[in-house]
Amino acid sequence: MSDVHFYKTSVKWEEGRIGLLSAPELHDIKVATPPEFPKGVSGIWSPEHLFVASVNVCFMTTFLAIAENSKLNFISFNCEATGKLEKVDNKFMISEIELIPTVEIGDENLSERLERILNKSEEHCLISNSVKTKVILKPSIVIKN
Repeated sequence: MSDVHFYKTSVKWEEGRIGLLSAPELHDIKVATPPEFPKGVSGIWSPEHLFVASVNVCFMTTFLAIAENSKLNFISFNCEATGKLEKVDNKFMISEIELIPTVEIGDENLSERLERILNKSEEHCLISNSVKTKVILKPSIVIKN
């Protein structure tokens, strides 16, 4: 696998504060200014949602790869992510993203190993490593007997 990859997207303005996001071989997504801003639109993905989702999805896919390579058997994975948008130095930014993964395992003895894998997943998430936003990991491990 190459060490360099390129990902191309394009956005086309449709009307008001709404556009259409596209990428080769992917489904188009309507995007808009979020409703918290002037002329924002509710019910449509915003750059803020996509930014937080990028960190969340990257964390999941990194976890899946590391768990597979570590031969960790888990029952389920779910992760909630919340991005905090605030003014910093008089500019809006998403200053932190809280990741709250819940992983269900069938063996209590795997808890410490799972916690290490979750932390390693956050450390190696390429999106988290690409942004200046602070990423906070708060895992929840569920033992299913």
